Amino acid sequence: MKLILKSLCFLWMAVSVGCGSANSKHQVTDTGKLSDTEVKTVENAIAEAIKKSETSLPTYLKFDEFEPLLHQKDDKIRVINFWATWCKPCVAELPYFEKINSEYKDKNVEVMLVSLDDIKKLDNKVIPFVKERDLQSKVALLDDADYNSWIDKVSPEWSGSIPATLFYTKDKRLFFEQEFEYEELEKIVKDLL
Repeated sequence: MKLILKSLCFLWMAVSVGCGSANSKHQVTDTGKLSDTEVKTVENAIAEAIKKSETSLPTYLKFDEFEPLLHQKDDKIRVINFWATWCKPCVAELPYFEKINSEYKDKNVEVMLVSLDDIKKLDNKVIPFVKERDLQSKVALLDDADYNSWIDKVSPEWSGSIPATLFYTKDKRLFFEQEFEYEELEKIVKDLL
C-alpha cells in the first residue's frame, strides 16, 4: 500500500512539475525527473502523512462532540473508561479493559478508552503510550477543560476523579469511580449480557 501511495505521489509530482511554467519553483532535469532534493521532500511528506494516518486518534475538543457516544441506542454493551497516561491506577487497570475487549467483542461488548490527557500531549505522550501498549480497544481523547459543565452529564455520581467507568446498554446505566480488577469488570459485563 505504501509503495502504491509513493508511486502515485511521484507520478503526480512528475506530471505537475513537467506541466508547470518556466517560472516553476521545481527544478526539472533534462530527463524530466525530479531533483534528488525534491524526491527527498516528497518522500518525507509521504512518510509523515502515512505516520499520521496510522497514529491519529479521535479527538474531541468539546464535550458536546463526544456526548452522543454516551447515548447510543443499540444492542451493544458499552464500557467507557475515563483515564489518563499520568494516572497510575488508570494505567494499572488498562490491561483488564483490553482483556474484556478481546474476550467479549464477539458478544456485542464495546470498550472505549477515553483519555483525559491535555491535547498538547497527544502526539508526544498519548499516541506513543497507545502504540507501546498495543491497545486494541477504541481510544479517544477528550480535551474539554470545562469539567464542571460536563462531568454530571456522564454521571451525577462522578466527582471528577479518575479512573472512572460508565457501563451502559439501551436500558441500563452503571457508573463507577474506582480502579477495577479483572474479575470485577467481568462480573459487571456478564450481568449486563
